[in-house]
Amino acid sequence: MDRLQKLIAAAGIASRRHAEELITQGHVSVNGQIITELGTKADPALDHIKVDGKPLPRREAWVYVLLHKPKGYVTTVADPEGRPTVMDLLPQGGPRLYPVGRLDYLSEGLILLTNDGVLAERLMHASTHLPKVYEVKVSGKPAEAAIERLRGGIVLPAINQPAGERGTGRHAPAVRTAPAMIRLLRDAPNPWYEVTLIEGRNRQIRRMFEQIGHHVEKIKRTAYGPLRLDLDPARWRELKPSEVAKLKSAAQGGRIGEGTSKTRVGTFRPVHPGRSPGAAGFPQGTPKNATKKAGDKKAGPSASLEPRSNSEKSRPRGRPRRSAKD
Repeated sequence: MDRLQKLIAAAGIASRRHAEELITQGHVSVNGQIITELGTKADPALDHIKVDGKPLPRREAWVYVLLHKPKGYVTTVADPEGRPTVMDLLPQGGPRLYPVGRLDYLSEGLILLTNDGVLAERLMHASTHLPKVYEVKVSGKPAEAAIERLRGGIVLPAINQPAGERGTGRHAPAVRTAPAMIRLLRDAPNPWYEVTLIEGRNRQIRRMFEQIGHHVEKIKRTAYGPLRLDLDPARWRELKPSEVAKLKSAAQGGRIGEGTSKTRVGTFRPVHPGRSPGAAGFPQGTPKNATKKAGDKKAGPSASLEPRSNSEKSRPRGRPRRSAKD
């Protein structure tokens, strides 16, 4: 017996928080009875659970994907403004994945996507303190005393942005940031810093440097807990079982690098429309818009969703071309 919101998240239908909204809004039924009370438990082996009249699918194997998000994409499943999302960089027809955390529209770097709602929730919880590492280019050279202020934590002013024509407004109270690790990577008139955060507030790095009078020109996330960015922009790959084990250990409060237990990891094997799951793979290549946004002059090597030969295993996997429907 598990709580309904946990079962819905585990089935990959929605995040735990969204699952709670589905329940309270009357979208979930158990054995024909609409359930609106959070905390209700059910047994998927014995009870008939439905979301919007559709039976809860059997829990699929967890899938974990590491993606190098280019600039010009939003980290959401869908965008009301019609901008490209990170989901456009993945092939259609596979398990429904959700991004864990966010990178803003103008930032690039490592993004984790998964259908493991429980792990995603743990990773994003404020108490986890999962370190996230960024390379940051700043306009102008900050004084060392100003950088020291950022290292110790700085007060970010409240956000009161009214709704505009392109979307809803933003509102957030003033908050003091947690201590951050900051070191100089490249000394120049517009220097590069490595910034390590253990929290994830909205546009936090940009707002931090604004408080000491410097505009952030570029942000690239290079690490997320035990994961390291090892792909070109707009490329993706599945995590290795050892990486998943380390990620789960970090989510439980273990030190980065711990976690050697075996984890059953599913395969992100999209199915081409009109073909059976056992048919040949998805169309290969690199979408033109992704290549353009990533700044590449030409597309990289073709993607493959089939097992690679030993000679290919040392190369990062590419990603397939989007179909005409995307």
